[in-house]
Amino acid sequence: MHKFLHKEEATAHQAELLQALQDPNIDLVALERDKIKGAIRTDFILSAEIIVISLGTVADKPFMTQVSVLSLIAVLMTVGVYGLVAGIVKLDDLGLALSQRASALARSIGRGILRAAPLLMKFLAVAGTAAMFLVGGSILLHGLPPVHHLVQHWTAGMAGWLAMLASIVADGLFGLVAGAVVLAVVSVGAKLRPRKAPVPAG
Repeated sequence: MHKFLHKEEATAHQAELLQALQDPNIDLVALERDKIKGAIRTDFILSAEIIVISLGTVADKPFMTQVSVLSLIAVLMTVGVYGLVAGIVKLDDLGLALSQRASALARSIGRGILRAAPLLMKFLAVAGTAAMFLVGGSILLHGLPPVHHLVQHWTAGMAGWLAMLASIVADGLFGLVAGAVVLAVVSVGAKLRPRKAPVPAG
């Protein structure tokens, strides 16, 4: 939404980022560290969502079963999913290393990885955002029994795959609405909050 509501600011930020990448004096490690902080925040939210969903599925089980299930999921998420994420983040490094090998085949594969990596990152950005809305919407729907029962009633007469698709669409729409409400509250709060006066120089 920031990209759509503040186009000039987003465009200026993009231009500033491109200029920074072309400047040899810029500390790229520090620049990458900021990106990593954003990724960690996103992963933290997704992890919390996954734990909430997992806890909901074993809510009626004994305490030790809950602990065992959540611990297992935590380990699998850390090693599996975030291990995969770490590999994706390092794809460009792998491509660069292969492109500098003596083997023509290795160089060809390396160049292919370097061309594909930015496209993969853009796709994952869209897919990750969609996943946040879908999972978040699902959690909110399950937390509001009247709305959840209404969706179940709406999908009751549909075929299996169609009912599943309709449920996913409902989760996504509910997530979008909830996100829009939060965005509106935060935006209004930011406008109402008094701005700090600039500190005079000297």
